[in-house]
Amino acid sequence: MKRFIEGEDRKQVTLLPECLDDFVAEDNPVRIIEAFVEELDLASLGFDGAMPSTTGRPSYHPAVLLKIYIYGYLNRVQSSRRLERECQRNVELMWLTGRLAPDFKTIADFRRDNGAGIRNVCRRFVMLCRELKLFSQALVAIDGSKFKAVNTRDRNFTEGKVDKRQKQIEESIQRYLNALETADRTQPAELEAKTTRLQDKIARLREQMRKLEQIKEQLKTEPDGQLSMTDPDARSMATSGKGSGMVGYNVQVAVDAKHHLIVAHEVTNSGSDRAQLSPIAKAARDAMGRTRLRAVADRGYYSGPQIKECADAGIAVMLPKPTTSSAKCHGRFDRADFIYIARDDEYQCPAGERAIYRSTREETRYAAAPLLEQCLSSVLHEITVHSRHRATNHAMGT
Repeated sequence: MKRFIEGEDRKQVTLLPECLDDFVAEDNPVRIIEAFVEELDLASLGFDGAMPSTTGRPSYHPAVLLKIYIYGYLNRVQSSRRLERECQRNVELMWLTGRLAPDFKTIADFRRDNGAGIRNVCRRFVMLCRELKLFSQALVAIDGSKFKAVNTRDRNFTEGKVDKRQKQIEESIQRYLNALETADRTQPAELEAKTTRLQDKIARLREQMRKLEQIKEQLKTEPDGQLSMTDPDARSMATSGKGSGMVGYNVQVAVDAKHHLIVAHEVTNSGSDRAQLSPIAKAARDAMGRTRLRAVADRGYYSGPQIKECADAGIAVMLPKPTTSSAKCHGRFDRADFIYIARDDEYQCPAGERAIYRSTREETRYAAAPLLEQCLSSVLHEITVHSRHRATNHAMGT
């Protein structure tokens, strides 16, 4: 090991131990977490256990668990078991918690029992950002992310899923019945045990059929026709992959465009973003304390009524319009392939040629409204026949 940087002996005992504070730099983000949490009145924010009991075993202060939770959020450590391990080996968390290491159950229970308090902390952080003038541009970006729930797809039911599952069970029962009939005809000694097993399987399948019938009755009371057995609020949602999906939540987030701070968020069980633009934009405007706001989003949020609601609320939204033309699918150019030249009032085609202005035409419908559609098809037929007749006479020189 000569001519290499050598480490210290692990068994070396020092007379003056090193201070834990020396391992955390002055600009380390954990110092911000410490300062922010220490200034919060956790009891008024709705945290349980902020006032200790006079009897019983002492508990962890909510501030300690809140620091662990915020640290995990900033460093993308979501699992309570991983947070427990980090408290035992991570120097930053050791400094932040004073070498305390709560077990994963305590961390998980804190997040479960203090949802309202954590939401109030997020709101207080946004208010602090407003006081520090961090939202000066009044511009936010809106997007949604899907988070998987603990409810599996097998525990999520729709009427179509129930019908499909019942059909599969009926086919399985029929196969087992056919196997029993074959066993009854042959009657060998070794098939007696097999017959008993088949009868047990048929009984279990019939029990599943009864449960599915109960689920079908419950589905009639669900407004959206979905039922999740493990997590009742979770819903089945399509993802970007073809033919894929997941049971979870659609979390809407509005982020400040300058400092990339989360201004507002909302958890929904709607798989589409089409109706989420106005609610999250209004929530961002109120959180930032603005009367007018600009927001950008992707084409998945495009909805005329939603854009109208934002405009009425003083929110200017910028988002692309979805491409609904089938020209691309049929190998043709669509409107987006033509470039408008405002100076010349002309369009440039993909071949580089100019489509110049020719004339303006107005089409007037003369038929009465109640009979318009019926008359129009016959009129178009007469025009088509007449045009073909003229073209034939022109080709024949008559």
